[in-house]
Order: sequence, then structure tokens, then C-alpha cells
Amino acid sequence: MFNILGRYHTLSATRATDNGMYLQLADLEVLLPARYVPADLQPGGSIEVFVYTDSEDRLVATTERPAGQVGDIVALPVVDKVAFGVFMDWGLAKHLLVPKSEMGQPMEVGQRYVVRIMVDYRSNRLIGVNKLAPFLETPADLQEGQQVEGLVYDKGELGYRIICNGRFAGLLYHNRVYRGLATGEAVTCYIDNIRADGKVDLRLTAGGLAGVEAEAATLLSALEGAGGFLPFTDKTPPELIKDQLGMSKKAFKRALGRLYKARQVAIEAEGIRRLA
Repeated sequence: MFNILGRYHTLSATRATDNGMYLQLADLEVLLPARYVPADLQPGGSIEVFVYTDSEDRLVATTERPAGQVGDIVALPVVDKVAFGVFMDWGLAKHLLVPKSEMGQPMEVGQRYVVRIMVDYRSNRLIGVNKLAPFLETPADLQEGQQVEGLVYDKGELGYRIICNGRFAGLLYHNRVYRGLATGEAVTCYIDNIRADGKVDLRLTAGGLAGVEAEAATLLSALEGAGGFLPFTDKTPPELIKDQLGMSKKAFKRALGRLYKARQVAIEAEGIRRLA
């Protein structure tokens, strides 16, 4: 069951009924309900499906594609809260249960959280697990400056914990963040430091020339969105730059210098203007 549930399978159709098409999965028959059966699927044909269990714990197939499969770490919204856990919307009619015993943080309806999709060995049901520490390990080949794709797990005293590439955790310090991040939000990060104990520090900018180019692109986009003029000067408070552009004043100056050198902007007494 563990190798069947929560995964994609390409299966052969065996027989059609009023309820749908039965598919062969090893020595089992799995129903693909009629609403998911393509018009051209006939017995003897094959189709890729996702296999899970219905509300009565019967194996069932679907052509719908959920947010992930077993082993994937994903961010999902909570749609219902009950005494024994929460239910999350993962793209299927049957919501994904996160048992209370598997919640590593308070989880509320309407908010997104990061979970790992798993098969509960006690019930043979698909569940979400929010306690991720046992499944995370810093890769031995990780390098400083490397780009990673992350999901915001939570916000702590020092900064945000980010689950990177679905494999390891990193810390993004508050003084490296220039805009609010929401739990479950997808964010591109870069490895800033790998500590002796294997813990990873992150940053949001690439660093070097690539980082300056990214900052310049952000500033140029903001200029275009503001009609070609921004009232930012050397005297503009860092907090305003942070709120409006999502970058530090130091990064703003780097970006401005890059655009000025490329003759894409003019620096005026009251601000900066986009040049055609």
C-alpha cells in the first residue's frame, strides 16, 4: 500500500461500468470514476492517474493533479479545523488531513503552512506532516552563493525558517529581509553561509554582479510602475525605500548607480526619472 498511495501510476483499463473505468494496479482493481474517464479510453488502453483513497478508504484513481505526491514538501491552505487536526486543500475533492499529533505549530483556517505528504502507517491513509525536522538534512555538496527555492516555514525571534529545495532548512535573518514574508510563501534564496554545525544562513539577493543586476531590474520595474518617476533621493529614509521597493538603501544606491551608468535613468533634485 505504501508504494501505491499518493503516487502517479500508468495503468491499463480492464473494464467499463456505469460508475467508471476499472484499472489494473498489480493484483488490484482501482476505479477511475466516470467523470474522470476520457472519451477515448477503452478497455486495453492505458492512462496516467493519481491513486488515493476515498471517504470510505477505498482505493480510487483520478486524473486531477494534486499539489504534490508522497514525499513532497508543499505549502497548502487550511480549509477546516477539527478537534483532531486540520484539513488542507491540495487540489483533490478529498482534503488532506494533518493530524493534531503531526502539527509542529498552531495552524489556522485561511492560512498556508508547509507540510510533507505521507502515508500514515497506522491507518494507511494519506496525511500531511508539519513536523519536518526528521526529514531534513543539509546536502554535503551545498555551496555558498548557490540559489535555492524555498518555502517559508515560520517566523522566529532571529528570522524566518525556510525549507529549501524540499530537503533542508535555512535561516533568513530579519535584517536580511526588506518586506514581510508569509508562512507558506515561495521565495528564492541564496546560500549565505554554511556553519560548522551544518546549519545554513540565507540571503535574498544573489550577491556580486548578478545581485546588482537583479536590484537594478527591481528599481527599473518600480519606476515603470510609477509612470517613470520616483521621488527618492539620498535623503529618503531607509524605511521608505524598504517599504516601497523591498530593498535596503544600500541596495537602492547600487541599483541606481547601475541604471545611471547605463543611461537608463536621470538623477534630479526631487528624485529619479526613467529615460526612454
